[in-house]
Amino acid sequence: MSQSNDPRKVRFHVFEDERFVDLNLYQFGWERCTPLYSFGPYVRNHYLFHYVIQGKGVLIANDQQYPVQAGQGFLICPKQVTSYMADETDPWEYTWLEFDGLWVKESLTLAGIGIKNPIWQAVSHEAAELLQKQMLCIVDLAEQARPSQRCDRQVRTHPLQILGHGFLFLDQLIQSSAHRDDSTDKRLRNFYIKEALSFLEQNYQQDISVEEIAAVCGLNRSYFGRIFKESMGESPQQFLIHYRMAKAAQLLKASKLPISKIGAMVNYPNQLHFSRAFKTIYGIAPREYRQRHFITDSMT
Repeated sequence: MSQSNDPRKVRFHVFEDERFVDLNLYQFGWERCTPLYSFGPYVRNHYLFHYVIQGKGVLIANDQQYPVQAGQGFLICPKQVTSYMADETDPWEYTWLEFDGLWVKESLTLAGIGIKNPIWQAVSHEAAELLQKQMLCIVDLAEQARPSQRCDRQVRTHPLQILGHGFLFLDQLIQSSAHRDDSTDKRLRNFYIKEALSFLEQNYQQDISVEEIAAVCGLNRSYFGRIFKESMGESPQQFLIHYRMAKAAQLLKASKLPISKIGAMVNYPNQLHFSRAFKTIYGIAPREYRQRHFITDSMT
């Protein structure tokens, strides 16, 4: 389904609710590029995926040029320097989604794409259309939330509705990929990682060790640490700190609990230690973070 009948050349939306940690969306849209339209060199803070509806162009990453045409997609990873350019005679029409979260690295690994292999290829034309449909659905939902020219009243789209389609996008990205990783070894690793993440989610408030997490999975600490970092992109210790601080950030934004109480809730009973750990992750102290990001209206 092309957007060729749309008189506009670009549709752009920012997802303004940042309280989600498993998956969060940052911006998304659709664009019909002009010939030789280019962007970059640039470094992103989050993952950015483009799906090409029509036309062709080139992604420049890893000191290589990757041709990308209709029915394909390309992934840009955080902190990666990239550029991309539409073709001169047959420029891109694409839809994009910028996202991040605790489950994203594993999902992209399952889809067979990453910083070293950024090009997404569909297993079939039908599968590609399903991914395109899911991405454009997110753009359309955001479009519906804007006041129309005929009516100033805005129809509120619940953030969870848009986010739900974000999860469906990730699932479709995996299911539709021609490079989907379904190896037995990978499935076994995914089982271990899911066991570990489940344990972390239920016990992050407690004083838990990597040895305990590995024991839950029935693995030795060394092997567990290696497969966890390969799957999640960071060590179990780093992931646990990020997870605790993400939970703390949620509470700072959405509650009026004392900072000392929030620290204790994520296993930092010493407020000074909590503030130092939080500042290491977010760059500012918990009190300043709350002042900047406190959410006054509810999601109802």
